[in-house]
Order: sequence, then structure tokens, then C-alpha cells
Amino acid sequence: MNPGLSYWGIGSLLWLLNFSAIAQKDSSAGYYTSFDGTRIHYEVKGNGSPVMLIHGFIVNGDSWKRTELYDQLSTEGFKVIILDMRGNGLSDKPHQPESYEKDAEAKDIMGLVSSLGIKQYFIVGYSRGSIIASRLLVLDPRVRAAVLGGMGADFTDTAWPRRKMFYRALIGEDVPELASMVKYVKDSGLDQLALAYLQKSQPATSKQELSRVSKPVLVISGDQDSDNGSSRELTALIPGAAHATVPGDHGGASKTREFSDAVIHFFKAR
Repeated sequence: MNPGLSYWGIGSLLWLLNFSAIAQKDSSAGYYTSFDGTRIHYEVKGNGSPVMLIHGFIVNGDSWKRTELYDQLSTEGFKVIILDMRGNGLSDKPHQPESYEKDAEAKDIMGLVSSLGIKQYFIVGYSRGSIIASRLLVLDPRVRAAVLGGMGADFTDTAWPRRKMFYRALIGEDVPELASMVKYVKDSGLDQLALAYLQKSQPATSKQELSRVSKPVLVISGDQDSDNGSSRELTALIPGAAHATVPGDHGGASKTREFSDAVIHFFKAR
């Protein structure tokens, strides 16, 4: 035996190897190839009941890492899954408008869930992520319960003016109200065309579809957030849905401890 490896040296080495193995087991990252060949980047952290976190517009899955919820979920015994939706982050960004049509984003998530061998899962959407989460409530029976954050009822309108305005600005038309948003996209090196197509083909879940949702749903909004219509109106459209208000505006509410506590309390009761 190497005399430099004392009893405590061997013990420390074994502990480090064991810790590394546990860390690799508890977290992973990779790519999933979706139904049309689009590669979707995702990360998994922790063990327990799976929770899919769906990010909003002009951000990516890493945006959840800046929230209280991301770490608290794994601490409270949940498996956390984040992904970069197509057109964002490290995922592919197709430049064909049809690549974003016909619930492509919801299909990406359903395929990822299947590839991970998950039988049931919770979902948390925020802002535009709640629009996709609503599609999953309609399309995927494996959804156990859902949280819709930062969203009102306006997205149920297929001709939502806000969506059309974002598309026009991102496709290159002069929309003074959104000039700062377009500048941010350009300055940040984001894929402007992909983002435009995401808005063009953004799905709408009808009021009739929402009225048939039977899974538990929590709608959360910041007390200073009115970006996407009334969250209380959205709550009223979903049978048995609960409503919660937390401190903050549209950009800040999801980062608060109050948001995290409300989500975890809701899921633990399911």
C-alpha cells in the first residue's frame, strides 16, 4: 500500500467517490430528440415526485434557477425537471414556421416525459409557460396537478392582440411599444426569428376546453401583475381551481418565497 494513503486518506477518497456517484444519480442533463427531430435540452435534479418547470418568453430553463422554488422543490423531496423550450436556450431553433405549430411545444414535453419513464408528473408554468401548461392539462392524462403562474384569461382568445403585436415586432415591423423588447432580443443574441414564430403559433386553450379540466389547478399571480389579463377570471374558467396572490410584479412574483411556498403546499396536498 502506498504509505501516503493513510486510513483517513482512503476513507476520504471513498467518501468523495460515493458523493460523486450520488450527485450523478441525483442530477443529470442532456438532450431529447423530439417528434420532428428537434433537439430539446433538459436538466433533472433530485429524487421524488417529478415536477416539470416550464419557462416564459425570452428566457430559458435556467431562469428557474434564479427562483426560490427551484431549490426548495428538491429540498422538499421532489424531482425537478427544467428544459429549454424549442427556439430558446440550448435547444434547437428551427426557422420554419410550421415547426412551432400544432402544439409542438406540448408534444416536446410529453415526449421528454416518456423518454424519462415518468408515469405521472406535476407542472408549473410561468407567464408563457402557463399557456403551454394549459395545453398539457388538455392533452396529457399523466399530469397530476398544475400551477399556472403569471397568466390571466386573455390567452384563451385565438386572436389575442398582445400575441399578434409581439409577432409583428419580432418579425420586423415597427411597433414602438415593443421597441425595447426587440432591442433586448438583439443585444442578447437571442434568435429573433424563432421567437417570432413562437408568437405566431402560440396555442390558445379555449374556455370550453378549460371548463373540462378535471385535474387540480392553482392559479398564482403577483399583486402588481396585470400583464396578461385577470388571473381570477382564469381561475373561474377551471372547475375547482384555487387562486393565490403573492408579492411582486410580472417579472418578480415567481422568484419570491411566497410563490415557492404556495406551489409546494399545493403539490404536497395532492
